Amino acid sequence: MTPARTLVALGALAVVLGGLVAAVTGPMGWAKGSWAAAYLVLVVGVAQYVMGRFRAVDAGDDRAGWVQLAGWNLGGALVIGGTLVTTPLLVDGGSLLLVVALVPALRARAGGVPPAAVLAYRGMLLVLAVTIPIGMLLSHLRS
Repeated sequence: MTPARTLVALGALAVVLGGLVAAVTGPMGWAKGSWAAAYLVLVVGVAQYVMGRFRAVDAGDDRAGWVQLAGWNLGGALVIGGTLVTTPLLVDGGSLLLVVALVPALRARAGGVPPAAVLAYRGMLLVLAVTIPIGMLLSHLRS
């Protein structure tokens, strides 16, 4: 299995898990359930799926892809865990791993990808890069 295929598979799985979290936590009235579901779907799921699809056209170094995969998933897990147990330092550590994972995502080559798709992809990475420190700040303010 390649890093690209694994990113795509885990991204799709995170979208499904996010839906399940929403379905279970809504009726239970779990305060952080909607946040956890949205984070799983949008950040861990959709963003990772898109990064995997983009990486699939990059015939470059698989090591960078595995770094991206590990950083994104471990980082996402730490952010979710740190938020649920109200531990901003875990959120900070996870956020740093997400930033590390954004580096190979940004450096992935776009051979044969239409310019508009590359622009949209880089725009998504920019949104992620901007929102990571905002999430860190909110974590500290809410604890």
